Amino acid sequence: MKYISEFRAPELARKLAAQIAAEVEPGRRYHLMEFCGGHTHAIFRYGVQDLMPQNVEFVHGPGCPVCVLPVRRLDDAVELAERHDVILTSYGDMMRVPGSRQRSLLKARADGADIRMVYSTTDALKIARENPDRQVVFFAIGFETTTPPTAAAMLAARAEGIENFSVFCNHVLTPPAMAHILGTPDGGGEPVRIDGFLGPSHVSSVIGSRPYAQFAEIWKKPVVIAGFEPLDVMQSSLMLIRQINEGRSEIENEYKRVVTEEGNAKAQALVAEVFELRESFEWRGLGAVPHSALRIRESFADMDAEQRFEISQKASREMKSCECPAILRGVKKPTDCKLFGTVCTPENPMGSCMVSSEGACAAYWSYGRFRSPAAQPAAEGAAS
Repeated sequence: MKYISEFRAPELARKLAAQIAAEVEPGRRYHLMEFCGGHTHAIFRYGVQDLMPQNVEFVHGPGCPVCVLPVRRLDDAVELAERHDVILTSYGDMMRVPGSRQRSLLKARADGADIRMVYSTTDALKIARENPDRQVVFFAIGFETTTPPTAAAMLAARAEGIENFSVFCNHVLTPPAMAHILGTPDGGGEPVRIDGFLGPSHVSSVIGSRPYAQFAEIWKKPVVIAGFEPLDVMQSSLMLIRQINEGRSEIENEYKRVVTEEGNAKAQALVAEVFELRESFEWRGLGAVPHSALRIRESFADMDAEQRFEISQKASREMKSCECPAILRGVKKPTDCKLFGTVCTPENPMGSCMVSSEGACAAYWSYGRFRSPAAQPAAEGAAS
């Protein structure tokens, strides 16, 4: 299949691996952060890390919007469903994410809340049409990729006169989070070590490559926008290594078959019509990040669930032993967490990194990375 098989060719992978090995400097370490969980899964599914020299390390970033959503926002969604008797609609990944006291949307539904999984915003609109006597709330979550469909659904609801549809908005933006990570200290008080970024693929198809200019100009960090196939990741890593060796900090686009400099103007216009920047938004693992999320414009206040319904804003609690926040910053790896492979498994997740299909913990588990020497006994015990 075009754009699939040729980007998974073993012979080309071996040639790229040899080229990377020839170009890395033996006395130097390279820390390359892949922001997107799709890259993390590609790295482990196809053994990309195993093809890299020992001094090239992939640093796993926030991964996906499900992973970075703070517990409080999930608790608010549960409250909307239970206290206000709405039909809460949500994408599937959010259903099993544990909130305070390990309470998830799935558990709230088991206790009687009307929470329904949907595959698209059009599914949520359909439910609103079919239940005119009930309030339907769409739990909107996602990076720039999934924001345009939410805007389109709100515009469609207004055009059709659907008055029982509203949105609980949790759309977040990748460039501000990438910048925040560069300035966020780890446990030792130093910023996380990152020499370059593998830029997100689908996000960049919407926003284009231009928004990453700040990383080259201000932070002096190279960014290579990378596709999701294994050869995409390897070629992008080689491009980053070359920039690092040459002391360059530029924005390069490996994923030219999809991403342009300008991005998708129509999608950007949809988003701008319905949403505006929040001054600050909390990210799990990163804390409050300025101008890193969207809120619904006042002209669409009638479809803003946060204005339509009163939410108590009760304090939320993280699972104390879960290292998901540190994993999202790139400070720790899943195997550094004491819960990984023991208490925390896909069947019994303690944190969002294990639930999400793009989470780092899910990637380690799915592709056998939990079988490291330190984690082997725990993983075997969990599987037996």
